[in-house]
Amino acid sequence: MRHSSSTSASAPGTRYEPRHDRAGRTLDQHSARMAGLLHDHGVKPGDRVAVMLPNVPEFALAYFGVLRAGGIVVPMNPLLRSREIAYYLADSGARLLFAWHDVADEAHTGAQQAGADTVVVTPSAFHELLESTPPLEDLTDRHEEDTAVILYTSGTTGQPKGAELTHANLTRNCHIVATELFQLTADDVIFGGLPLFHAFGQTCTLNAAVSSGACLTLLPRFDAATALRILDEHEVTVFAGIPTLFSRVLRQPDRETYDVSRLRVSLAGGAAMPVQVLHDFQAAFDCVVLEGYGLSETSPVTSFNTLQAGPRPGSVGTPIPGVQMRVVDNGTEVRQGETGEIAIRGHNVMKRYWQRPEETAATIRDGWLYTGDLGRVDQDGYFWIVGRKKDVIIRGGYNVYPREVEDVLYEHPAVADAAVIGLPNPDLGEEVGAALVLTPGARTTAEELREYVKRQVAAYKYPRKVWIADALPKGPTGKILKRQIVPPTEPEKR
Repeated sequence: MRHSSSTSASAPGTRYEPRHDRAGRTLDQHSARMAGLLHDHGVKPGDRVAVMLPNVPEFALAYFGVLRAGGIVVPMNPLLRSREIAYYLADSGARLLFAWHDVADEAHTGAQQAGADTVVVTPSAFHELLESTPPLEDLTDRHEEDTAVILYTSGTTGQPKGAELTHANLTRNCHIVATELFQLTADDVIFGGLPLFHAFGQTCTLNAAVSSGACLTLLPRFDAATALRILDEHEVTVFAGIPTLFSRVLRQPDRETYDVSRLRVSLAGGAAMPVQVLHDFQAAFDCVVLEGYGLSETSPVTSFNTLQAGPRPGSVGTPIPGVQMRVVDNGTEVRQGETGEIAIRGHNVMKRYWQRPEETAATIRDGWLYTGDLGRVDQDGYFWIVGRKKDVIIRGGYNVYPREVEDVLYEHPAVADAAVIGLPNPDLGEEVGAALVLTPGARTTAEELREYVKRQVAAYKYPRKVWIADALPKGPTGKILKRQIVPPTEPEKR
């Protein structure tokens, strides 16, 4: 492991070069010491260990250290609040949380509620701790079908649930991404701006870099100017991002002053890529943009446009080797060109949802994972996503589940009815909106309610646009009809 700047992990642009001799030894040694630290904390094979770190080198040390010790990694978004942290820890049964120093207070509070211990990760102190810990040199023996990572995701109802991804799921998905799709070599430099706690970032940047010996340059918090500086100074060859990152880089006023001539391919996923943004990025950076599709439940890559065939703008490409996709209506495959639900079968499909047999059975039927996404397939076998059955908002590549936000709103004594919906947004794809009806006699404002939610959920989840209505449209059974809700045209307060 070598760093392009100081050894402080908080510095943007910290680089990994795992295959180079010195870097490979460093990663190996530090992950062994991390495994030793876990052993000292009583972690046994199969135990869950939560990792709540941004894109810093310590994430990789913790991630691979847990796997080396035979544990199961539970990656968590550093933006989570204490109530969310408590839920993730309690649901997964993780009794140990590695949390970044900037979020130590929320982490401690949530961990205490769940009965878990917290290790606060401050770069210098953490490395001193590792240096003083005897390494666990041997790799713990695990079967390829054993669970390696639990990634939390959700549907339209209930709390987030953990998708169990096995060692085989992740290894095969990573191998296909690195070799067959993007043809990575030790000479490549990958932009590491995708969150490593997310399936896209883990497989397509971190694991792909380590498996191919490529360099991964990390950016803890995305900023277009900093990203362009990294592309220039680190001679990045592979850019991976959600559509929002592409558009923000394009809109950076001084982008033409940066030399990005080494860029050879860009990977887009996490949300639908606007065709115009794809065309504009390719033209501006003289770089092919390949869009793909996947889910946390599929490790995550399921389909992609390829370098060999070139991009087909608007399409998410063809299934990766060893994976099948079909378009169905009530389980029956529809005719070519017709719209239906996307179903997936292959080595990338998760083992199950953690401790949720009923939801697992509802999602995986006869070996096929039913995604809830609506799509079609053309005569050449390319898939096109046209919508989704799931009531989920995708804000800047992050999934926001209305029920979770509504539950928080309903906890406020002034709220009688709440409906959280997605609103079109040219930058983020969708923004979170909330229509509310107050209890009789309640005295509060939309701004106060927005701030109330903001204090209790991650920053990407709270509704930026909140409005109070006299009533919400309802069906015969009293169910709120979200499709009939029309937001006011007045600009929301910031």
